[in-house]
Amino acid sequence: MAWNWAAFTAAEPELARTVEERFGAFTHHVLATVRKDGSPRTTGMELRFRDGELWLGMMPDSLKALDLRRDPRFALQANPGEGQSMGGGDVRIGGRAYEVVDPVEKGAYVKEVEPPEPFHLFRTELTEVVRTSVEDDEYLVVQIWKPGEPVRALRRT
Repeated sequence: MAWNWAAFTAAEPELARTVEERFGAFTHHVLATVRKDGSPRTTGMELRFRDGELWLGMMPDSLKALDLRRDPRFALQANPGEGQSMGGGDVRIGGRAYEVVDPVEKGAYVKEVEPPEPFHLFRTELTEVVRTSVEDDEYLVVQIWKPGEPVRALRRT
């Protein structure tokens, strides 16, 4: 089973809501892709949660788009915001991104989002969602979700 955003939300609605809120707090985030030589590439990224999917839109022939075409693995890190508080915690999503080439499907996205054209559009499949936060000013709490498993929570002092 491919785990898109809707499947994750159905399985873990509370964590999904927290993750969407963290990503929704800022426009720009960090995307990590895999370069030709296997090393990581990090770049700025805007993303959208729409119609049960996590979408990644990119400029034509951007290096991150070319990376994903070659190797679909990615990691997304939510913008931590200003200062040291990281309200809502630190949020990361890992998975695979596949380019949408169907003109009808891409057209529906264009109609709703109105991105600058031309552009690459990628639909994601999730392999991991992680939230790290501080609880009671005492515990570091790491919540980890993987497809088909319940959320695991690790607490450290």
